[in-house]
Amino acid sequence: MAHCLTISTLLLTSITSPLFALAQQRAGGSMKTLQAVRSDEPITIDGRLDEAAWADAAVVEDFHQINPVEYAEPSQRTTFLVLYESEALYIAGRMYDDEPGKVTANVMRQGGQSWSDDQFYIVLDPFNDKRSGYRFQLNPHGAREEGLYKGTADQVNWEWGGIWQAAATQDSEGWIAEARIPFKTLSFDPQNDTWGINFSRQVARNDETMGWVSRNRIQNPAISGELTGLVDLEQGMGLDVVPSIVVNEQRTYSPNTSGSEIEPSLDVFYKITPALNASLTLNTDFSATEVDDRQVNLTRFGLFFPERRDFFLQDADIFEFARLSQSDFRSPFSRPLVENGRPFFSRRIGLSASGQPVDLEVGAKLTGRVGRWNIGTLAIQQDAFEDVQSTNLFVGRIAANVLAESTLGFIVTDGDPQSNLDNSLLGMDFRYQNNRLPGGGTIEAELWYQRTETEGLTGDDSAWGARFWMPNNAGFKGGVSIKEIESNFNPALGFINRRNIQDLTAELGYTHRPRGQNLRSIYSGATLQRIERLTGGLQSQFAKLRTILENQTGDRLTITYENEKEGLIRPFEVSEGIMIPVGDYSFDQASVSLSTRQFRRVVSNLSYGTGDFYDGERNNIDAELVWKPTPHFRALIGYEYNDVELPQGDFVLRLARLGLDAIFSAKLSWVNLLQYDNDTETIGINSRLHWIPQAGREMFIVLNHNLENLDRDNEFHSTFADFSFKFNYTFRF
Repeated sequence: MAHCLTISTLLLTSITSPLFALAQQRAGGSMKTLQAVRSDEPITIDGRLDEAAWADAAVVEDFHQINPVEYAEPSQRTTFLVLYESEALYIAGRMYDDEPGKVTANVMRQGGQSWSDDQFYIVLDPFNDKRSGYRFQLNPHGAREEGLYKGTADQVNWEWGGIWQAAATQDSEGWIAEARIPFKTLSFDPQNDTWGINFSRQVARNDETMGWVSRNRIQNPAISGELTGLVDLEQGMGLDVVPSIVVNEQRTYSPNTSGSEIEPSLDVFYKITPALNASLTLNTDFSATEVDDRQVNLTRFGLFFPERRDFFLQDADIFEFARLSQSDFRSPFSRPLVENGRPFFSRRIGLSASGQPVDLEVGAKLTGRVGRWNIGTLAIQQDAFEDVQSTNLFVGRIAANVLAESTLGFIVTDGDPQSNLDNSLLGMDFRYQNNRLPGGGTIEAELWYQRTETEGLTGDDSAWGARFWMPNNAGFKGGVSIKEIESNFNPALGFINRRNIQDLTAELGYTHRPRGQNLRSIYSGATLQRIERLTGGLQSQFAKLRTILENQTGDRLTITYENEKEGLIRPFEVSEGIMIPVGDYSFDQASVSLSTRQFRRVVSNLSYGTGDFYDGERNNIDAELVWKPTPHFRALIGYEYNDVELPQGDFVLRLARLGLDAIFSAKLSWVNLLQYDNDTETIGINSRLHWIPQAGREMFIVLNHNLENLDRDNEFHSTFADFSFKFNYTFRF
């Protein structure tokens, strides 16, 4: 371990020493500021701006282009207006358009991923600490999206949901957005009258983004202006009470059993201070949670599935550790390998090892900020299941803001949600960030260490890592990282899919932005990732060369060549009955893909790859077609095909998806997803009727139905059905 700490210390010194002075400077001109205007006149959120109060609002008009040419003159005029009263912040946007008939608004459903429509964006950093904040956005149909920044880079947790009100209208001059963001939805320091704030607008048809403040074509809490003069803000009692009722009926067909139940549940959220939140959940039910997208796995390592449950998503940024949830390296295998070694991953709670829901009897959270400290604690009592006893689980996280944009933190976990064994973890991390380099560059770096204690395991129970990264959107970008995970390292409340490894990764790429009319950018880069066993020998190696061509409307053509090496120390069953023998393998793959930008009525993502696979060959086709003829209907067809030929046997993997969405209004939608894969020979049907009469009040009617080809004779039979009705109502005090 001594040599690891020596390497880490040298790397940390090399990162921080020459850049420490730069961390305090604000390169690229003076800070933009906006004086807040208070108004107690009533405002109705209807997207019309016909109230007299808007005439006295603070006005922002000095926008510049962010994409495609940063700091160029925007093609359209934009005006933002800002007001506040004791309980809420009001922000409106008048998006003028010289071709109002071409305003893009394909998405009407709340939560329907409207990012590729015309957009109205707001970034808020209530603590003005350049490290945390919120993002709110709205399209011309009034479809809302909100997210929680996971760090100062452009990483947003879009699964977070906050209560706010917004509306939009279209007219002969373009479109108007109007938003009310209650202070009850936000965490902030009432003694601080200055917030970080930023505004931007997207014109989808030419893939143009314009904004108030940007650097390196990025906006985030570290790259924002300031809103000053916010005083006498109120959150009332700071109490949200959210009762829910769930009616559930399940049926298993073999053996034929059924059962039904009516279960109440309760979530309570209380702001001890405007910056410190306490949460309590009783008898939590996750029956309305969206189903996971199925994935094809041709590796011998586990896949990663993201968290989707609201209780765990609230204040999730507090628990982020060493940026291990962020994937910067441009490779399809990077995400699970980046996630590998996370000390806390809430998906482990409330789910069995096979993915079946497990009841949570009670859960409590305390999250927020006190001065320079970011604090998060989570305690859960998980019900017994199968042969696992009722379990008490705990996570504690504390991090201090240091330098201008960096943090130093610690994390502790206790308990194992999937076994009866004692397990605990202790870790520390330093996250360095500098968004203020001359010329608009950005630097990120991390150094982290973790150690676990697991009943029955002794020694070899630590993990550490370091990374240096330049996430630039023009010119050179890239970085290097090292990660070491010992054989007995066991984060029972985290995510791990490889142990006993040292992971070295490097990337270098260059983005050229030509001045011609056809191409907007050309990216070329190389990635190398080598994973060796600590006991000796290569486990995996990935080398990738990639070129990405992007046109002026955001369509992309990607050409990739990659070489993969695998060292097998035991046979690997790649498909049922087909074993790849022990040995060292090296194989190449070439692929080409084309993706069209989402603003189009018909969107396609097509890719084809061919080459070697271990000591055989593999051909891969991945196709997705999305049709959006009107904002009221959306259809998706996806198909993934893998044809593998090996000396040990041939096999074909198929994965198909069919999605049909009916959107009756911005408040009422019916979403249907059918998924099939020939590996499990299972068809899964998920149908969700979702009604949102207003933010904070929701009704779900959900049907899940599985059919399986048990005898592999192309005759599918029902195996499981689940029907749920759920309604929740937020009372705010």
